[in-house]
Amino acid sequence: MNMMPLPERVTRHRTIFISDIHLGTRGCKAEFLHDFLRHTESETLYLVGDIVDGWRLKKIWYWRTAFNDVVHEVLRKVQNGTRVIYIPGNHDEIARNYVGLTVGGVEFRADDIHKTADGRRFLVLHGDEFDGVVRNAKWLAMIGDWAYNTALWVNSVFNWGRRQLGLHYWSLSAFLKKKVKSAFNYIQKYETLVADTAEKRGVDGVICGHIHHAEMRMIGDILYCNDGDWVESCTALVEDMDGQLSILNWAHISHGRVQPAAPSEPGTGARSGSEEDAQASPPRLPELVG
Repeated sequence: MNMMPLPERVTRHRTIFISDIHLGTRGCKAEFLHDFLRHTESETLYLVGDIVDGWRLKKIWYWRTAFNDVVHEVLRKVQNGTRVIYIPGNHDEIARNYVGLTVGGVEFRADDIHKTADGRRFLVLHGDEFDGVVRNAKWLAMIGDWAYNTALWVNSVFNWGRRQLGLHYWSLSAFLKKKVKSAFNYIQKYETLVADTAEKRGVDGVICGHIHHAEMRMIGDILYCNDGDWVESCTALVEDMDGQLSILNWAHISHGRVQPAAPSEPGTGARSGSEEDAQASPPRLPELVG
C-alpha cells in the first residue's frame, strides 16, 4: 500500500479520541478527517463508535475513495506503533462481535478506562446505551436517522454556498440543536445519565460520543467530555503530554485547505464526486485493521 508522506506540520498528542465518523454516508466529512489524521500523531487513538454506518449501508450502498483514505490513514498509524482502541457504537454494532479481541493490532472493547498523564481516570464509551430511543425503539431511531441525513444534506448545500463566499464551515444542525428546546433537554438528560454512570464507576470523568455534540464541562464531580463527530462539527478530543484535555474543531483549523465533496441529493442514487469514486470498494474487516 502506498502511503503519502506526512505533511511538514504535525501536532503530537498523547491521546486522540474521535467518534461518529459514519463512513458510508453522504454526510461524512471524510476529507476533513483524513486531513486531521495526517496532521496529528498520538501514542493512543480511540475510535469511540459509529465509525462505519452499517444502518445506512444496508439501505443504500455508498462508499467513496475518501472513506478508504481515512481507513488507510488509521492503518498507517497502527503500523507505525500507535495503539488503536475501537469501541463500537450502535451504527457499527456488528463490530461488537469482536469485543475482547485484538485484530491486526486494533483492540476491540465494549468500553475502557483511560488514565491521563496527570493520573485521572476516564470511562470511555460510545454512549448509545443511554439513549432510550435506540435501546427501546430501534425502528423509531431509524426514522430519525433518515430525517437527520436529510437535514445534513441541507447543511451540505448551505455550506457549499458559504465556501463559494470564502466563509468558514458552519453547522446548521448544531445551531438548531442549541435553539430547539426539546433537543437541548435531550442533550442535558443524556449528559447527566452518562456522568452519573461514571460517578458510580468511581472514575474522575467520562469520554463519549453518540449525540454529535462536542462538549467538555463539569457535571457534579465528573468531567464530562464528548468528542463530537465528523458529520456536523468535525471535532476531536485530544490529551496533551501533561494530561490536559481539549476539543479541536478541525473545520476551523483547516479552513481553506480542505475541499469536501460536493453535496448530492439524500436517499437517492445521486453521488458525491464521480460515479466511479462513489462505488469504490471498501476494505474487508481484516484489511481495515491490518
